[in-house]
Amino acid sequence: MKRLIVASIGMLAIGLTTANAADIYARPRPYAPPPQAYAPPPFSWTGFYIGGNIGGAWAHRDVTDNFFGVNFNNGNNNGVFIGGGQIGYNWQFGYGVLGIEADFDGVANNNNTGTVFIPSVGTIQVTSNNRWITTVAARFGVTNGPWLFYGKAGGGWIGNEDFTVTNLTTGSSFTISNDSSNGGWLVGAGVEWAFALNWSVKVEYNYLGLEDRTFTVPAGSPFFPGDTFTRNNRNIQMVKAGINYRFNWGGYGY
Repeated sequence: MKRLIVASIGMLAIGLTTANAADIYARPRPYAPPPQAYAPPPFSWTGFYIGGNIGGAWAHRDVTDNFFGVNFNNGNNNGVFIGGGQIGYNWQFGYGVLGIEADFDGVANNNNTGTVFIPSVGTIQVTSNNRWITTVAARFGVTNGPWLFYGKAGGGWIGNEDFTVTNLTTGSSFTISNDSSNGGWLVGAGVEWAFALNWSVKVEYNYLGLEDRTFTVPAGSPFFPGDTFTRNNRNIQMVKAGINYRFNWGGYGY
């Protein structure tokens, strides 16, 4: 009887041990959280960029013959096509952006021509066409992620063909050749949108105020020797659309 009891206790102990072992291996493995999702850092405008632009320009000027006191061109001329490129650098700090930009645009013939009839002289025409426009300006603005709203302030220069005066009645003319380039001050504003990591498009308006220019008719000219012509109240207004490629040296992040 005693042996039977001992054997029963032994069998019961073996059964409990086996059950506990089964329970241990049947328990689920400890919970492992999923890997964290990668969140890219915020976009930044910092970096160098280069791009191209196209648009239109409208010039205003008064051309006055100081001897006869007549104005050959009072008002705006017709708009002309302009196109070229730009290069610059932006630096973003928080929501603010500072930068510098230089651009160069070729100008289609804008036909800056004015004609006036002067009694006892004939019909006089003056002609001088802008060939190119270049500007250098600081940019300052605020950003909201991929959008940048900015202003511009700086200077600009235009290149001109020679200033020519023609007497359409007689067919004679003379040319003053010291009008190669001249400059003034620039202000502007625009908006730019970064539609990809390195690419952005922009639309902007610029106003270029130009200095006055006075020319003296050289001695020996077929008419008006010693007379002077003054071009004043001069400005050029430009509306341009452009695209920029930003080198990712500034990258993402502030």
